[in-house]
Amino acid sequence: MSATLNAGRTRAALRTSARVSGELLLVLVAAAVVLWALGRMWSVVWPLIVGLLLTTLTWPPTRYLRRRGLPPALAAALVTVLFLLLAAGTVALIAVPVASESGELADGVVEGVDRLREWAAGPPLNIDDAQIAGAFDSATARIQDSAGAIASTAVTGVSTVVSGIVTAVLALFLMFFFLKDGPRFLPWLGRQLPGRLATDVPAVAARCWNVLGAFVRSQALVGLLDAVFIGLGLWLLDVPLVLPLAVLTFVSAFVPIVGALFAGFVAVLIALVSNGLTDALIVLAIIVAVQQLEGNVFQPMIQSRGLGLHAAVVLLAVTLGGSLSGIVGSLLAVPVAALIAVVWNYLREQLTDPPGEPRPEATPA
Repeated sequence: MSATLNAGRTRAALRTSARVSGELLLVLVAAAVVLWALGRMWSVVWPLIVGLLLTTLTWPPTRYLRRRGLPPALAAALVTVLFLLLAAGTVALIAVPVASESGELADGVVEGVDRLREWAAGPPLNIDDAQIAGAFDSATARIQDSAGAIASTAVTGVSTVVSGIVTAVLALFLMFFFLKDGPRFLPWLGRQLPGRLATDVPAVAARCWNVLGAFVRSQALVGLLDAVFIGLGLWLLDVPLVLPLAVLTFVSAFVPIVGALFAGFVAVLIALVSNGLTDALIVLAIIVAVQQLEGNVFQPMIQSRGLGLHAAVVLLAVTLGGSLSGIVGSLLAVPVAALIAVVWNYLREQLTDPPGEPRPEATPA
């Protein structure tokens, strides 16, 4: 009797496991189909994502203007123009000082190259000019042999730049329309959906919007910390162009990995050509230390607090996103993980507290 009962329980457990496994497989297939469709529509999806992220930054002033009585279209247009002016001013803040000191920087680059050659000619390397000239000739010949590949790479780079410009323009237009008509979207969406979806989908969308805003604000705070600490180090070492470098560090914080590498390379290069090798190494050490603090302390703590994710989840999400989709994956990994957590928490709330039943904490004493 006991053996028959145990066998029945085993078969029931196997049937339950098979059913759950089948449902999980269906969910994974559906997720794969969705990801495939997004990949096919990426030229439209990417500007939409950028537009949403920009809208989270510009919505607070737009909301303020609308509450003061400005029409939605006027408030959205005013904020969009101010955003463009701010972006243009940021670019000018970086480009104008660099252009004004381009002559000194060019002379410094030549002097830095000469110093490197003198250092390489001495111990322990003992590389003479003939070896350097031979290496230069070999590199020149290799470049000439690879002219076709270089040309194709240049064409690819030009197409990438053009695609980036088109994406930026589309994102700005989408940002304007989101600022103008965004508050009407959720009520419209609720009217289009049947039954309970008319309540659930707008509620989840509102929570996702709040999470995106928290992500952008936390990323801006992390970039501000990077800019302050690195700019302070450059100022103490008397490196020129401190303000443009700090602004560049802040802006590059929104582009994971590549942005930090680019901003750090520019800072080290300017320190090398203006202050010498010793200060350049000190700047490199400062940048590495700040980047380590950002990646392992600041970013996980700030984003985990603002997004409701544990710091370990943030680190794992960035690592997984970067391994799957490179820079774009690293940029979108944390907000995607936060959105998944929002949907999961909402489903758990609905399953735990069915409609019509008060929550335990809401029950009168």
